[in-house]
Amino acid sequence: MKSLETLLKQTVFSDEEIVYLLGLKDEQDCRALQKAAYERTTELMGSNVYYRGLIEVSNVCTSDCRYCGIRKDNHSVPRFEMTKEEIVGCAKFAADHGYGSICLQAGERNDPKFIEFIADALRAIHAETISEQLPNGVGITLSLGDQTKEVYEYWAQSSGNRDNLRYLARFETSNHELFDFLHHTPKKKNKHLEHRLQCLQWLRECGYQVGTGVMIGIPGQTLHDLCADIRLFQKIDADMIGMGPYLMSEGADLKEIGQMEAKQLFRLTLNMIAVTRLVLGNINVAAATALQVLDPEGREKGIEHGANVIMPNLTPLCYRGDYQLYDKKPNLTDDPSFFAAGLQQRIESRGRTVGFNQSGSSRKWLMRKEAGLQQSAVKQIPIKAV
Repeated sequence: MKSLETLLKQTVFSDEEIVYLLGLKDEQDCRALQKAAYERTTELMGSNVYYRGLIEVSNVCTSDCRYCGIRKDNHSVPRFEMTKEEIVGCAKFAADHGYGSICLQAGERNDPKFIEFIADALRAIHAETISEQLPNGVGITLSLGDQTKEVYEYWAQSSGNRDNLRYLARFETSNHELFDFLHHTPKKKNKHLEHRLQCLQWLRECGYQVGTGVMIGIPGQTLHDLCADIRLFQKIDADMIGMGPYLMSEGADLKEIGQMEAKQLFRLTLNMIAVTRLVLGNINVAAATALQVLDPEGREKGIEHGANVIMPNLTPLCYRGDYQLYDKKPNLTDDPSFFAAGLQQRIESRGRTVGFNQSGSSRKWLMRKEAGLQQSAVKQIPIKAV
């Protein structure tokens, strides 16, 4: 194995090298990895951190993913659906406060009523957020689960701003056995990894900036599994990555398996962020809110390790307590105005600036668009080769 100093100067890595970097534990070695990822981010993406104002539209879900606190069979959680007016109000807050983009997230539904509701909300958001600062309206990320290609295209048309349109669809793990363990409940509607990858392909064909990601520290997951996840990011040619630690949920179906010790899990998650940055280069990487469960400065440390996107929560306070995918979710009572001011200070304390009124599209996507490859010569996702 090469020296760590030599290895961290590379831009192409073997699987053995990726596994080695993911497994770093020595404090000095971890600092070297952090420094390399931070500098690579600055070189390729600049010094901006971009906000995606998170709006948790609804916790009604038709899926039963075993790890999730709002799964269909968790009957202890009160269900809610925001109104269109509430959603647009949150979007206007984002636009008025310089957020270049928002993220609409919800439990998974495929019924016509929900599909049309989202389309109506997208049209209203676009109309209400156009301004001198945002001439095309606020940018939008959708995280609304598996849909058909026709629905993805319908929502893209409804957004009114296809050049600042993203979709986050995490595949959670590239290990088929782990994926099935997380998603397969007897006699229930189950998910399949191949279908999730097909959805990512449809999103690419519809012109979305394609986002995906994984959970880190799933019981039974190995460093080789995480390396395979990074390789699948490459095969997908992802524009953005959103990933975080595997955390327990009282409302889930997997309480008995526990979770990795917090300090160890935090270290592994930071390593995964840093290595993903080093391997994938000019993509967007989010610092997940879940990092704060493991460390009070979790998201800030995520930025230090190569993340350049943060998702401040704009969901009305009356709903936040009922949208907990994992236990001990932070910021449930933080007023958006107060929290945003403090967040900016914390970002700047890490040597970064907030990219106000900017779309924050990944350089990879911008280069693809400039090359005219977004709608033609689309790179096919190798659905069977995982």
